[in-house]
Amino acid sequence: MKDTNLKEKIPEQTAGRSTAPQDSSHVLDDVQLLWHELRGLIYDHFKIATLELQQAARSLAVMVIAGVMVAILLIGAWLGLAAAAVLWLIEHGVMQSYAILIAIAFNLLIALVLCVVIRRKSRYLKFPAVRRSLMSMPTQWERNI
Repeated sequence: MKDTNLKEKIPEQTAGRSTAPQDSSHVLDDVQLLWHELRGLIYDHFKIATLELQQAARSLAVMVIAGVMVAILLIGAWLGLAAAAVLWLIEHGVMQSYAILIAIAFNLLIALVLCVVIRRKSRYLKFPAVRRSLMSMPTQWERNI
């Protein structure tokens, strides 16, 4: 008797699962659940990205402020070195005006060398290797000819 009841229940359960309305409602429920999970995941990713962007902005601000302070300190040190060099020249018999002119000429020479370095390095800001690789790639139209 138990076997017949079991056999009778099995076809009913299988028949209930194979009907189209129940399958589509399960699929719709699964799709809605998946959509909600996807929205939550996207929200979490955007939240993390926003928090990291805020942290990066704060870090950049601190870095810029620290850089400005370092630049001011280095300028002060450079002016101190230039003044010491001028005083040393004066102590060794060079007239004051010539000592100052020598310091100015030395500063201008260093500035000129740094401008040349900047000019040479600026070409890499144009991404030359990427541009060359893009120029050498044939377009789809050229490949078909």
